[in-house]
Amino acid sequence: MHSFLKNNVFSISFGTSLSKLAGCLRQIFIAAAFGIGTTYDAFNYAYIIPGFLLIIIGGINGPLHNAVVAVLTPLNKKNGGIVLSQVSIKLSILLLGLALLVYFNSSLLIELLAPNLTYEAKSIATYQLKILTPCIPLSGFIGLSFGALNSRRKFFLSSISPAITSITIIFFILFSLIFNQENTSTNFLTHKGLLAFATLTGTFIQFVVQIWEINKIGLFRFSSTLRVFKDEESRIFKLIIPASISSGLSQINVFIDMFFASSFQGAASGLAYGNFLIQAPLGILSNSLILPLLPKFSKLRMNEGKRGIQKKLISGIEYCFLTTIFLTGFFLTFNSQIVQLVFQRGAFDYIATLKVKNILIAYSVGIPFYLYRDLLVRAYYSIEKTNFPFKLSFAGIIFNIFFDWFLIGAPIKNFGNLSPYNFGVVGIILSSVIVNLLVSILLSLNLRNEDIHLPNFNLLKKITLMSLAAFIDSAICFTILKITNNFNSNIGEFLVLIFGSLTFFIIYFLLTKCFKVNKFKVYKKI
Repeated sequence: MHSFLKNNVFSISFGTSLSKLAGCLRQIFIAAAFGIGTTYDAFNYAYIIPGFLLIIIGGINGPLHNAVVAVLTPLNKKNGGIVLSQVSIKLSILLLGLALLVYFNSSLLIELLAPNLTYEAKSIATYQLKILTPCIPLSGFIGLSFGALNSRRKFFLSSISPAITSITIIFFILFSLIFNQENTSTNFLTHKGLLAFATLTGTFIQFVVQIWEINKIGLFRFSSTLRVFKDEESRIFKLIIPASISSGLSQINVFIDMFFASSFQGAASGLAYGNFLIQAPLGILSNSLILPLLPKFSKLRMNEGKRGIQKKLISGIEYCFLTTIFLTGFFLTFNSQIVQLVFQRGAFDYIATLKVKNILIAYSVGIPFYLYRDLLVRAYYSIEKTNFPFKLSFAGIIFNIFFDWFLIGAPIKNFGNLSPYNFGVVGIILSSVIVNLLVSILLSLNLRNEDIHLPNFNLLKKITLMSLAAFIDSAICFTILKITNNFNSNIGEFLVLIFGSLTFFIIYFLLTKCFKVNKFKVYKKI
């Protein structure tokens, strides 16, 4: 059993790592090909609705995936295949109707999502959205097949499958480069539908590969009696609907941010690049710090009650801020080198680097609050008190609308800006930072009502010392960068970043040890 678990963990980790690597290469190719121009800006708006469904409905660990795993796991192949086929037919019909609705109202939807885009960008986004609409019904089967494969312990394909779309996009961009060199009169690279066609093709290939695998393991079958296993079908749909609503709340804030970002040229592209750089290390931290705590919370709740959860939660909070403050300091110090090395080539010029650098700085400030909020929400779920976090999610949407509006100058049509604070696209990111901070404070304070008491003053003292350590560390590394900032080559910049990263880590580790706010031991597993 232990060997089986290790093999599954290896398959998932290896497949996920390959997918992340493919995603990184995809963003590098997109940056080189499109920079922060109108085409990629438009694509980010066109992808909002199909992307939402691919993440919520068709994503790994999404509501559909989890529901199918729960229902199909106890069933044998024959019965599981019948249930899967029947649910696939009904869900596909539902999503096909939604896709047709989106297709015929694509112009209106783009107008609602991005009212301040230029006419050219709206036209391109509308065209791309029409191309992407088949992804909507495909997302349903992809989500179902993820769950079906995992219910039969086929983890590797599920983990590697998202890389198919990334590889397809890279292939399309490479093909367009070759095509441009051979046909100088036609610029295929800047074709307004290239990214949309590539994404649709990748999604379709992913769909075909998963159908083949589902058929291979014997789960692709139809029953002549469509009334069989009605209970299993209803269980899947009952699990999908509330979970989709809950998962969709966080995505609503993305819609809001994109709505306000449409006022600024290149904002959607810049947000996509900056968010990509932040989410990779955040995902690693979340998986390594928060996910291992969840089963411990559940076990402690049964064995030791809320006092055991309280002790483990306090320890988790300390490690959360210790690592995220380090990450914030790192991005604040080396943001320019990171953006240049990852993106600055081809169409991604120096001006694009400056824009994304500022966006990355704004994102980095909010890293501690983002992860802290995630940790607290998981703690509430572990004690089965979900009502308060759910209400705060709605409140967070309202807060986000207000701060987005206020921090870009509080514009009123025909009246101009009411607020003197117009931070542009950076203001939209700062809005999310403020909302996460407010929600985190409210979640922390409300824990007392759940009989979990955090030593807030002591934690604040430790967080302040960690921040001081990061500030001193950044000041030292900035000085080093000024001395060594004479390299004009990528290799030189890479060496500076590697040396600077090691220096930053060592200094931060020693300072936090000196301030007695670092309990981490290299030789001991946390």
